[in-house]
Amino acid sequence: MLCRRQVLWFNPAMSKHIHILGICGTAMAAIAALAREQGYRVSGSDAGIYPPMSDYLRDLGIAIAPFDAANLEPVPDLAVIGNALSRGNVEVEAVLNAGIPYTSGAQFIGDHILSGRHGVVVAGTHGKTTSASLMAHVLQTAGRKPGFMIGGIPEDFGGGARLGEGEHVVLEGDEYDTAFFDKRSKFLHYHARTLILNNLEYDHADIFPNLEAIKLQFHHLLRTVPANGHIIVNADDENLADVLSRGCWAPCTFFARLGHASADWHWEALKNDGTAFRLYRDGEPVIETSWGMIGVHNVANACAVAAAACDLGVSLTQISEAFTTFSGVRRRMTLSGTARGIRIFDDFAHHPTAITGIVSAAKAAMKSDGKLWVIVEPRSNTMRTRIHEKRLPLCFDAADGVIFSQPSSRNLAPDEVLDAQGVCATIGPHAQVLPDAAAIIDYLAKHAATGDDILILSNGGFDGIHKHLLEKLGQIT
Repeated sequence: MLCRRQVLWFNPAMSKHIHILGICGTAMAAIAALAREQGYRVSGSDAGIYPPMSDYLRDLGIAIAPFDAANLEPVPDLAVIGNALSRGNVEVEAVLNAGIPYTSGAQFIGDHILSGRHGVVVAGTHGKTTSASLMAHVLQTAGRKPGFMIGGIPEDFGGGARLGEGEHVVLEGDEYDTAFFDKRSKFLHYHARTLILNNLEYDHADIFPNLEAIKLQFHHLLRTVPANGHIIVNADDENLADVLSRGCWAPCTFFARLGHASADWHWEALKNDGTAFRLYRDGEPVIETSWGMIGVHNVANACAVAAAACDLGVSLTQISEAFTTFSGVRRRMTLSGTARGIRIFDDFAHHPTAITGIVSAAKAAMKSDGKLWVIVEPRSNTMRTRIHEKRLPLCFDAADGVIFSQPSSRNLAPDEVLDAQGVCATIGPHAQVLPDAAAIIDYLAKHAATGDDILILSNGGFDGIHKHLLEKLGQIT
């Protein structure tokens, strides 16, 4: 039986054991890595335990198990509770009943990782993971030895988090709420001194009732940036302009697409797939390079990072070198494998803007005249609803075949669930809905041909579809 704690505060100098609830979430896995690097004994639990995070945690030597009150024996010094958990979870209830000290993941970072360091926070609806990974790589290339916490796995580092030895800590600034006991956005705990604002659209319908509610959180974020800090802002984004108009207390540098808004920095894609680009500062070209990333949206990310890095004293030569050596992020247009001459790609896109960008980029980057198949799992709480139902059909102009899996109706009324059949009917006869991953695999095994590319879009494990599809294709001669 769990014993009630007599001391309900957390002293990192005295405590050794941290137990993380919801450890397989990308942010929580990163927090686990940082805590372990600091010397704490870390354990964790979750319901959805699947790669890449499960493999990542096991490689770090962190024990993970399904939720069970027994995981809290012996009693940890601190429970770190992920924002996906709520009352009713067996371990949450056990923590509360036993009086075990607890905190959120974001507050743990703010209180125990960032003290005395320069937080470089990347915020926005899209591009946070890639931009934060690129920012960390630029600082590393410049010899700054940054720390970072990123909601994904940058290929150049092999993990989503490290303490680092230098002054800077790069953080992916998520606007999602902090925990069931703290409804502020997570990025408010990160004490940004350098803040990148990539873009702002409506998302996270399970948390925010409308766009205005998200804007309010971004306004609160601006209130936390000190006057001697710096904000890098996408001048092409009207929603960000609205947020800035409500008050800004730090100097701003603006970036935009060449020929669009007035800005300090401009970017220009030199190829349709975004693999070559040019950056301008104060109207003068300062960087022209090629890199391994695809997608025009990633050129905008590069421009934001270049502006921030220059402000931190990194030279243009070092920035350009870092761009050319950047290896990207796992699950961001990652090649899962090739079978029968068919390439299978994995990407995390789960919002209409992100889907449109990656589908167009994937088509532009094809190396044959084959078909581009796009497979979509509407898995996020926003994608499973009808919020983006009218925008989704517009995302697939570059696709030759589109397949949606049937969205789950979990916690939704029937009239709230995305009408995937209607979306596919609007897209055209080359789009359809299939019930699950197994049915999609069977269909593609019969209809995909040598030279085709298959792009799978999901922010979850999708029942291991990438591996199982490769196996199925490999069995067919």
